[in-house]
Amino acid sequence: MQPLSVDVVEGASAIDPDSWDRLVGDGDSSPFVEWRFLRSLEEAGTVRAETGWIPRFPVVKRGVRVVAAAPAYVKLHSQGEFVFDFSWADLCHRLGVEYYPKLLVGVPFTPVTGPRLLVHPDEDGPTLRRALGELLVELCGAMELSSVHVNFTTEAEVESLESVGFHQRFGIQYHWFRRGESSFEDYLGRFNSKRRNQLKRERRELEKQGIRIETLSGKALRGQGETAYRLYKSTIDKLYWGRQYLTRKAFDVWCEDLSDRLRLVVARNDADQIVAGAVNFEKGKRLYGRYWGCFEELRHLHFNVCYYHGVDECLQRGLEVFEPGAGGEHKLVRGFEPTVMRSAHYLREPRVHGLIGDYLRREREALLREREAMLG
Repeated sequence: MQPLSVDVVEGASAIDPDSWDRLVGDGDSSPFVEWRFLRSLEEAGTVRAETGWIPRFPVVKRGVRVVAAAPAYVKLHSQGEFVFDFSWADLCHRLGVEYYPKLLVGVPFTPVTGPRLLVHPDEDGPTLRRALGELLVELCGAMELSSVHVNFTTEAEVESLESVGFHQRFGIQYHWFRRGESSFEDYLGRFNSKRRNQLKRERRELEKQGIRIETLSGKALRGQGETAYRLYKSTIDKLYWGRQYLTRKAFDVWCEDLSDRLRLVVARNDADQIVAGAVNFEKGKRLYGRYWGCFEELRHLHFNVCYYHGVDECLQRGLEVFEPGAGGEHKLVRGFEPTVMRSAHYLREPRVHGLIGDYLRREREALLREREAMLG
């Protein structure tokens, strides 16, 4: 067997697409770690040194074949990650430790679980995942970074990372899972009478307002980049804490090059004008909600565009899981279940590593108690 070699390259643009996607695989593996998506962020200018995202992908080869890799970025801040560590940066500051720059392994601006330590299917997964974890620790020291953070990673990857000294962190998102239903009426059967009638009223509200909702995909996405961008921007502009991470070009590239993955939901009024919409992605048996926006505020519009329409799409087309995005306990009463998200963290300074490890142990215990209470 040929020996392994390691290189660190400057992003997806420096990697052969087929070699990378062989590590990702098909099926339900996340569309956001595919070469096309990672490359789109670079092409659109959202990921570059000027935005505080410096691509540094570790790539492991056996001879000339790529056998393992990870989407990694040197970060100059903690924006766009969705696993919040601002208090850790404050702790480091009080201890006289520089927190930035740090190393993040994950997908920029995308709080979706998926593989982060990518391994060729013909290789020994656990062995190479552990090797990648050790490599990340080595890179942290060699580049004089404060820490390594592997966000929204899988349970198997966390186990490998814990074996080389990382701490595990939990978070909660609310996901919809098919439970044998084949229609929206079946789905409503999950709820008691009061809640079922509430959901029906919320769906009927749009009919009263003359709003119809449809999903654009494939060739229908051509020329829709501006619409998708305007919807995204409308939400950013309304929020005091909103931050614009994506450029117009990102949406143009997605509509052109990722039309088999992108699902653009649009809500139109009687005059055929788009009043709201959502940018979703799909792969395998999963639907992912990413961005929402509206140009007109209408009662229950958000629930219908972002949740009920997605659930209905899953039921009609045989999808099994709908991940509508981060946050939102209001999803719980609409049939979405509290689901554990995982990340793994290594802090190079031993004092900080120990303190954060103790904190994360208590945080995990509290979060699991909270989840059990939600499940009732």
